[in-house]
Amino acid sequence: MSAGGSAARSTREVPGGNGEVARAFRDGDEAALRKAYDQYGPAVLYLAARSMASTADSEDIVQATFVAAWLGRQTFDPDRGSLLAWLLGIARRKIVDHYRWTARQGRLSGDVPESGRASEPAPDQVVDQLVVADELARLPADQRRVLRLAFYDDLTHPQIAAATGMPLGTVKSHLRRGMARLRSRWEVDGVAPAG
Repeated sequence: MSAGGSAARSTREVPGGNGEVARAFRDGDEAALRKAYDQYGPAVLYLAARSMASTADSEDIVQATFVAAWLGRQTFDPDRGSLLAWLLGIARRKIVDHYRWTARQGRLSGDVPESGRASEPAPDQVVDQLVVADELARLPADQRRVLRLAFYDDLTHPQIAAATGMPLGTVKSHLRRGMARLRSRWEVDGVAPAG
């Protein structure tokens, strides 16, 4: 049995598993990001391709997954699970976000997409999304987490409190302060009109 135990241990220490690549990724090593992308990108693309209507959308999901993973790498705990499982979880959320976004766009415009497919977002919308993502990344971790749960996962204040373990008042404070901070940054950067 001890041989099987050491074989299992050595498998866990293979770069990219729960071993050194995963830890280096979490610690911000850009070479580890490249290794993770090379090793796990195909699996993320496979998941996205099974869920998305087009190759371009699938590739966008892969990119969004790795960008989100890199920006949120401090939340990855290699002792709790593999890097691949964590990346696939992010990819699933990105796929859901994509479908929520296209459904909202369809409701807002009143259009019914041709052949059941959503139209590509306008360049201004893409820029706005990138600006929002960049500004969210600059917020303190707790505010960023609460805002993402509220706006990307569509959770209510009590649901966010339950998911994070924060008191309801703290959740509301983080939302209020985070939104005020985003608004002031947008006004300074000229993204949103003042007033």
